[in-house]
Amino acid sequence: MLVWDNAGYHTSKKLVVPANITLLRLPPYSPELNCVEQVWHWMRSHYLGNRAYADLAAVHRATEESCARVTADRQKTVCKTAWIESAGIK
Repeated sequence: MLVWDNAGYHTSKKLVVPANITLLRLPPYSPELNCVEQVWHWMRSHYLGNRAYADLAAVHRATEESCARVTADRQKTVCKTAWIESAGIK
């Protein structure tokens, strides 16, 4: 399954979806349904925001280090929402 945020620039009539992939299209303007948006917000607020980087390589290193700090438990905490809990998703 591929969760798709349905942004206008993610649409194309030329897209060929393999038979073994199911697209889950999220409603427009609903970042709360896309868990990765919550993870990026957490990383920016804890590790990436309000900093100056020397160059693009430094941005890449900081992003990699931040990603390494996102453990499975952290993902569960950051992505926890009432609708996920009510659906019984763990």
